[in-house]
Amino acid sequence: MAGDELIVVDSVSRHFSNNALMNRRELYAVHEVSFAVGKGERLAIVGESGCGKTTLARLILGLYPPTSGSIRVDGFGEVHALDRATMKLYRRATQMIFQDPFAALNPAHQIGAILRRAVRLFDRRASLQEQERRSVELLETVGLMPAGDFMSKYPHQLSGGQRQRIVIARALAVRPSILVADEPTSMLDVSIGIDILNLMLDLGDREKLTFIIVTHNLGQARYFAQRILVMYAGTIVEIGPAKVILETPFHPYTVLLLATTPDPHATRPEIRPRGEPPSLWEPKNACRFYDRCPVRLDRCRTEFPPLEQVAPGHYVRCFHYSRSAAAGAEPAIGAGRPASPKFGADIFQ
Repeated sequence: MAGDELIVVDSVSRHFSNNALMNRRELYAVHEVSFAVGKGERLAIVGESGCGKTTLARLILGLYPPTSGSIRVDGFGEVHALDRATMKLYRRATQMIFQDPFAALNPAHQIGAILRRAVRLFDRRASLQEQERRSVELLETVGLMPAGDFMSKYPHQLSGGQRQRIVIARALAVRPSILVADEPTSMLDVSIGIDILNLMLDLGDREKLTFIIVTHNLGQARYFAQRILVMYAGTIVEIGPAKVILETPFHPYTVLLLATTPDPHATRPEIRPRGEPPSLWEPKNACRFYDRCPVRLDRCRTEFPPLEQVAPGHYVRCFHYSRSAAAGAEPAIGAGRPASPKFGADIFQ
């Protein structure tokens, strides 16, 4: 593994079968996804519901085996080829922050018992006193003080923001290097959600953690992430530095996402995209965004566009920026990155 890359996702697909005896079909939840995550990086995976972002996160965590492709993590090798003992170490290195903090905590257990168990599972030699000390330390780390007051409480006695801090504390109990957060603030009030994001930013700096945050909220991605990966219908359509993606989006779907993101300072009219998302049941070998795209080309209907670099670190899956046009095919708009974005929100009017 070269450079500072911690996670390398290489042409990963995950298909789910309907298991029918007759008319057996496969759902292409994630298809031909490739990217890398650097050590200490904060990456946001964004897209609408059903685009495959949570499935991709679970593949990275090793909860699903890929149908094809590989995921390699520095220090472990290929994740889905690990033996049982090494997989336990990988589980320790990668932890998840769940969307619903109440569902993620056992309502019958006190907070102290939840945290002590997390410490004990990955350090069998820890005494009860060490488990208690570490649990108090974790509560203080996530800003729940005085920590002693929380040890005897049950999840239902805490607010949503406090419960999410407990979930984060439990994840930190095993001293992970990678945290995957699946919509960590969607169940919380906006102000509380900002507090949780600030906590994660602070933990990332202090603990040198690598964060992958799954969200449909571009405002959250703007606030938290260094790099943004945009998914649509199981594929990556654009990936690059957060500032570039948010200020000069290239793919029509990214333009649409930004145009439909609530902005109290914007004076733009409401945009309603045409068409519906494609079915992921054995989709055609074509651009997934074809039916909704206002700037589609003829070849988009019959060819699957490659993910190609348009600038250092910035990749787009769109024939308008493709350098791989076949002889006789419609010409690409430009070779390499255009001087300015070709598409604006007006294309959806």
